[in-house]
Amino acid sequence: MPHSIATWNYRPALAEFIGSAMLVMAIVGSGIAASSLSPNESGLQLLEMSVTTGLALTVLVLVLGPVSGGHFNPAVSLIFWVIGRRGGTGLTTGELATFVVAQVVGALSGVMLANVMFGLRPVSTATQHRASAAHLVAEVLATTILIVVILGLVRGNRVALVAPAVGSYVSAAFWFTSSTCFANPAVTVARALSDSVGGISPSSVPAFVVAQVAGAVLGLLVGAALFPVESPLRR
Repeated sequence: MPHSIATWNYRPALAEFIGSAMLVMAIVGSGIAASSLSPNESGLQLLEMSVTTGLALTVLVLVLGPVSGGHFNPAVSLIFWVIGRRGGTGLTTGELATFVVAQVVGALSGVMLANVMFGLRPVSTATQHRASAAHLVAEVLATTILIVVILGLVRGNRVALVAPAVGSYVSAAFWFTSSTCFANPAVTVARALSDSVGGISPSSVPAFVVAQVAGAVLGLLVGAALFPVESPLRR
């Protein structure tokens, strides 16, 4: 029997909404600030964005992880849904749908807030074309490694380390991937709405999302081979 509104637990969806919004605010906001503070210094801008994003993601997972698992990423939620369908401790189909909607709406809200905070229009179409073959390979690899990191820690009963590990990985991947590690379909869609250093042109979004989903599936396969033992996915 479907749950009524009165009994529906809204907290996980709210946590995913807030986490996704704040993650995108950190990415886009730090990019806008970096462009202003360090004009013509692309390396310094990347450093500022990577440190800010990694630290923000670490805090968000630490604070909101106990509520929803701290996904903030449809690719991560998709993998946990697949695990649940295979009999493991994962997401139901309803939870997956709720999480993805919350993540996308949260990310879109976050990019608009970031734009407004820096005196820009709430929505502006990004013009940075990124969907080259090199960028797409980078997105597959970035997402694959992200999923392997999460599965390795979760299945190894080291969930407390997920937040710092994922935050550190994302900060590092800003530098060693040519795409600067989007690795998140919701974040990718949202970043198309900010014509700033952190933006991505709408024409590049579909290819990035496909690469991210492919990377997530590959990460699941690698993770299953390396870490076959099931364990709870939430604290």
